[in-house]
Amino acid sequence: MADQLDEPIDDYLPQNGNRGYRVSRYDLELVYKMSSNRLAGTAEITTVTTGVRDRFALDLSQSLAVTKVMVNGAKPAKYVHQRGKLVITPRQKIPAGGVLVFTVNYAGPPKPVRGPWGEVGWEELTDGALVASQPNGAASWFPCDDHPSSKASYRISITTDSPYYALANGTLMRKQTKASQTTWVYEQPEPMSTYLATIQIGQYRKQRIDAPRGTVPMQAILPPRVRAAFEHDFARQPQMMAVFTEKFGPYPFEAYTVVVTDDELEIPIEAQGISVFGANHCDGRRGSERLVAHELAHQWFGNSLTIRQWRDIWLHEGFACYAEWIWSEAAGGPSADQLARTAHRNLSRLPQDLLLADPGPELMFDDRVYKRGALTLHALRLTIGEAAFFDLLRAWTARYRHASISTAEFTDLAGHYNPVPLHQLWDAWLYARPLPALPPLPAYGAQTSTG
Repeated sequence: MADQLDEPIDDYLPQNGNRGYRVSRYDLELVYKMSSNRLAGTAEITTVTTGVRDRFALDLSQSLAVTKVMVNGAKPAKYVHQRGKLVITPRQKIPAGGVLVFTVNYAGPPKPVRGPWGEVGWEELTDGALVASQPNGAASWFPCDDHPSSKASYRISITTDSPYYALANGTLMRKQTKASQTTWVYEQPEPMSTYLATIQIGQYRKQRIDAPRGTVPMQAILPPRVRAAFEHDFARQPQMMAVFTEKFGPYPFEAYTVVVTDDELEIPIEAQGISVFGANHCDGRRGSERLVAHELAHQWFGNSLTIRQWRDIWLHEGFACYAEWIWSEAAGGPSADQLARTAHRNLSRLPQDLLLADPGPELMFDDRVYKRGALTLHALRLTIGEAAFFDLLRAWTARYRHASISTAEFTDLAGHYNPVPLHQLWDAWLYARPLPALPPLPAYGAQTSTG
């Protein structure tokens, strides 16, 4: 039986993810007490079995104590919660392809999950809370199949103290205040990976972001004190959305929300349909505008198209980094080619020990993955030409909209956009450690106009 549960789904995070079922839906009823940092939850997790098994596992932090478990409305034979796994043994065998609904009641002080990349998951702010779960922090606040390949729809109900604004992924379906508490209910119909699910709580105000009629609705959730700086620093988001929609294809969700926390954050964080920035990213000088572009691009590359395995992280971060350069080019700043050649010079001075297509867990968030990923795309753009490159990106986002992706799927699709095989390019940029030279500019410059 150990093989059923212990065989890793992903070598980068061998403890995360579970076998024997596929989740189709999470229904989360959450109550959060700000003063005591206590979370109480009921999670109903609807799955379909992929084989007959005696027992099934969910990822759940040991900070949260399980008080009750039901399987298809009945008590299980037993359940055990240890080492971050809730292992459940149903009383009866569930046939392959059968519906398996777990209902889990749990409570406790949510804490970030410690890992090689620091602490991720539920985090207390000075006056609020945020969730930033990449790559393995979702289990800090709900039982789940915590792996990027496991995408499902969500309903998230969060009840907290009434002065606070509570945000989760998707569309706000209902808001109800009773006495001193308010319940916020969100529906996220598009499939979402667990690490992209989020809760944001703070003394925030909502404001609409003006955008041309008929474009993607955009809003900001932020503390009033940063509003003036935000309105300047994030003013060009509608133009970014227009550029990225042209270059990458239709925006993949109903709306886009930017959260600014009252605390400072080291880096911004993406969630599905949401980006989270710290107050320090509103400096009144647009000092973080490249990050604004980066996080918006993740809605296509990372949230709609999500990697199956963490080794392919360049398909998220390389694309988002390249979107920074595309925005600079469109906005009248340095061209993508200028930025690429600067990045190439900088990378050439660093150790040449990174394999982009499989950097290893220690290096998966190394800045070289971001920059070399972006350079790989620029090399591809220079090789196949301007029109073919953006046709490819739009086809990529359309074919795999709300799906799971791999490097092989991208390179296979790219092969259809060039008359000559691209094996040499992929071998040099993805599967070899030395940094290749960028192709010369003329083939690119003759076909493009920079802003």
